[in-house]
This record gives sequence, structure tokens and C-alpha cells, in this order.
Amino acid sequence: MFRDLFSADAWREAWRIIQAEFAGAIWETVYVTVLATLFSILIGLPLGVLLVAGEKNGVLPLPAWLLRCLNVIINLLRSIPFLILMILVFPLTRLIVGTVVGTTASIVPLVIAAFPFVARLAESSLREVSPNVIEMAKSMGASPFQIIVKVMIPECVPSLISNATIALTTILGYSAMSGIIGGGGLGKIAINYGYYRYKYLIMLAAVVLLILFVQLCQSAGTRLSHKLDKRIRNKK
Repeated sequence: MFRDLFSADAWREAWRIIQAEFAGAIWETVYVTVLATLFSILIGLPLGVLLVAGEKNGVLPLPAWLLRCLNVIINLLRSIPFLILMILVFPLTRLIVGTVVGTTASIVPLVIAAFPFVARLAESSLREVSPNVIEMAKSMGASPFQIIVKVMIPECVPSLISNATIALTTILGYSAMSGIIGGGGLGKIAINYGYYRYKYLIMLAAVVLLILFVQLCQSAGTRLSHKLDKRIRNKK
């Protein structure tokens, strides 16, 4: 079995498939991951802000029932396994995209799965802001919106970037799983060739590329976070 797996014919066939299909699959993976991350941040960051600012002693208190509802919705969505969630949101995906199969269609379940995760990450980052800084802004007459936009978010930018990197790498992993329902990208190639056709060299190549993507994104996010961290800059 292993001799057939690493035979000269297997290598030649793997190289032919890599040349023919991997460029498009890489583009599809980047396209889906970037868009899903962007939409997840656009939805999740405001929710994270509301979870912190909307508390009883926050800068923008919300009704207790509304805050509980937000927490319940976020917790429910986070607790559903991604493969099951993809199937559950088929009607919504069809309503938005017009189909439940394909690269673009996979963005909808990715966003629904990721934005609660992003909201919790944003909440965690915002809770790191010193209460003294917020109290100082209040004493200077800043409005709740000004405190959120000009104090809370800027103060935790390094942490937000670090957590956004975590979210991006998580979405990248989810995008690979979306190949099971016809989503494009490297995940689809790994499943179609590695699982259905037993061409493990193709699957191995797809997995290696996904690992490289994760490492690249993580390294870039960590470097940017450190560059913007005032504490590290002050030490220098």
C-alpha cells in the first residue's frame, strides 16, 4: 500500500493535479477566509462592545433582558458544531446567495459560526482596558460613543489584532471543512482526492498549504500586534 502511495506514478499524478487545480483552490481559500473574517468582525466587534459597554456599570448600559438575550444567542451559536451549523443554515444561505453549494455559499455559514467567536474575543480584549482610563474620559465630559471609539477600542488595538488573527486562523480551518458540502478551496481538494479517491499525496499537499497559511497569518498578526503595543514600544 505504501509503495503504491509513494510510487513514481503517484508522484507524477499528484504533480499534475497540483499544477491543474491548486492555484484556483488557493485563491478560493483566501477569498472565502478574508471575506468571512471581514464580515465576522463587522458583526462580532459591535456585539463585543455591547457586551462590555452595555453592562450595568458600563458606559452605555443596556436593559438587562437585552444583554441576557445577546449572551444566550452568542452562546447557542458557539455551541453548535460547524458541520451541523452548515446544514441548519441552508435556507438562509439559499436566501442570501441563491444556492447552498459552492465557494461563495460557504461564506454564510462561516460568518454565522465565526461572529459569536469574534464577539467573545472582542469582549475579552475590551475588558483589558483600565477602568481608570474610562473614568478619566468620563470626567472630561466624553460621550459614551466617544469613550467607545476614542478610548476603549484604541486602548486594546494590539489585543484586538491578536484575537482577530486567532479568528482568521479558525475561519481558515472551518473553510477546509466546508468542502464537505461543496465549498471550494483546499479543503474541497483534500476531501475529494484524499477521502473519496484515496490519493493521499494530494491531501497531504493541501494540508501542508493550509498549515503554511495558518503560520503566515499567525506570524503577521503577532508581529503587527507587537508593533502597535505601546507597552513594548515604551520598553524600547
